[in-house]
Amino acid sequence: MEVTTVRFSRLPQFLPVATLALAMPLVTACAPACNAVDSWTWGTCFSDMHGSDSSEVNSEIDNAPAAAQADTVERARPLVRALLFEDNLPGLSLAVSVAGEIVWAEGFGWANIEERQPVTPQTRFRIGGTAKPMTATAVGLLVERGQLDIGLSARSYVPSFPEKAWPITTRQLMGHVAGIRHHDEDDEMLYRRTSCSGPLDALGIYADDSLRFEPGMAFEYSSYGWMLVGAVVEAAAGEPFLDFMQREVFDPIGMRDTVLDDPARPAAETTAFYWPFASVDTKTGIEYANNPDNSCLQGAAGLLSTPSDVVRFGAAMLDGRLIAAETLDMLSTPVVLDSGESTGHSLGWSVRQIPTGPASAETTVFGHDAISAGGTTSFVTVPEYGVVIAVTANVSHARNLSSLTAQLVDLFVESSSPNPDGR
Repeated sequence: MEVTTVRFSRLPQFLPVATLALAMPLVTACAPACNAVDSWTWGTCFSDMHGSDSSEVNSEIDNAPAAAQADTVERARPLVRALLFEDNLPGLSLAVSVAGEIVWAEGFGWANIEERQPVTPQTRFRIGGTAKPMTATAVGLLVERGQLDIGLSARSYVPSFPEKAWPITTRQLMGHVAGIRHHDEDDEMLYRRTSCSGPLDALGIYADDSLRFEPGMAFEYSSYGWMLVGAVVEAAAGEPFLDFMQREVFDPIGMRDTVLDDPARPAAETTAFYWPFASVDTKTGIEYANNPDNSCLQGAAGLLSTPSDVVRFGAAMLDGRLIAAETLDMLSTPVVLDSGESTGHSLGWSVRQIPTGPASAETTVFGHDAISAGGTTSFVTVPEYGVVIAVTANVSHARNLSSLTAQLVDLFVESSSPNPDGR
């Protein structure tokens, strides 16, 4: 395998994706031939990683697509292969659900470049902040059962969290308007070696910090805030956070492949993780991502999963198998600041109006895109059409993943009938 090694002066900023970039144009960032290496190169440039053209990109599938969607899948596959080839992504996996049924799940490219290990629909990826809507569902269940009031101070449930200049409610934490800072990308997240048995253990990382602003006055994406949400869920449920999530969220809808990303207990069928640029010194040019201990991210991130499990979750949101319609409405309604300005982000979800369908009518979609160390995820639900799509890559900052998701939304909405219930 021919490798071009590209030198960079510093690492790119490691940022969360808190909104769905569904309208981004698709651009080519790294030519497969690795010619444009004088500046930023998106993807480790292996000149033969996927062959000489996009049609040679490897793919693995367990079951044929649903007959009603077979033509749509045939139109979609070239888009997926083109993205891997043009952006030089190591591997990608996707799943699509329509009317509550998975109609397509397929892996593309390599889970491990050196070993030529293919991505399959069972390959686990880091899904980062896409875990937040799952935690929000746990909150919704506890609210429905009268065990949690999100309008109360979070200290009502987690009294060990230090008192701040202003009280912080669980609702404000979930809407990213609580004033709690986001993590420092380099030191606190990428190179973390501390292990946590639950979200409460992680609060010491930032609990003594001052708030950035008075809660409700501004929006600032904060995974640390969601780690506190995880601690609130644990306290309100009266049991370990992951135990509650497993029994009440994952198991009821068949999310068999969703587990904690814990280096002490490595999960089978997990991809290798990569940075989107070449190594400075390694002989192979492969730049493996850092392998931080993600056990402290419970509530905010820290999960390994498959796109099939993610769309199972999205489909369950739309058909009411986990929470009631009014609870989903509460969780998916955008938060409004004290100024009256909408944040475009609800309680765990990113919400957007996009043109869809034959008439390009505006319709509401909600989901959550995310970036992690060695992973990128794009997840969207289209309630009006009952379409749910999840796409994962095993490289950080796969910047055109959301554009691919937007193209898939258009294709599958075009071939689907509107859901009369709108959910």
